[in-house]
Amino acid sequence: MSRAGEDSNRRMLRARDAMDRSYGEPLDVAALARIAHVSPAHFSRTFRATFGETPNSYLRRRRVERAMFLLRSTDRSVTDVCLAVGFSSLGTFSRVFTEIVGEPPSAYRRRGPLAPVPSCFGMRWLRPSEKTAVPEKPADGGGP
Repeated sequence: MSRAGEDSNRRMLRARDAMDRSYGEPLDVAALARIAHVSPAHFSRTFRATFGETPNSYLRRRRVERAMFLLRSTDRSVTDVCLAVGFSSLGTFSRVFTEIVGEPPSAYRRRGPLAPVPSCFGMRWLRPSEKTAVPEKPADGGGP
């Protein structure tokens, strides 16, 4: 891999790490592009080429993964979980959660508490599969 390719990958990893760390905060493509030190359009193209999904899709999936854990391991309300993982609307959260997981948050919670397993197995087991994910709608230029 060329030096430029390595630099590009490092920049994309820096932005993805910021999404993993700060998924509960408002993040948009422009802010993530600033972290990667590139333009928003270049960031979106390069992120998709590097990771196989758009920044918005990755962030939505990351937020839903965290919500899945919180719904089954805490007594927090669905609204509390929605806000904790970075969604500002319960309706949007429920729609996105259902698209990715295949069932609404309240139905997912009724499955009961998570079994005590090592976190690496739990994270892999809980990760929504690509088969269940609904293709992302074209972005309107706004945040997730």
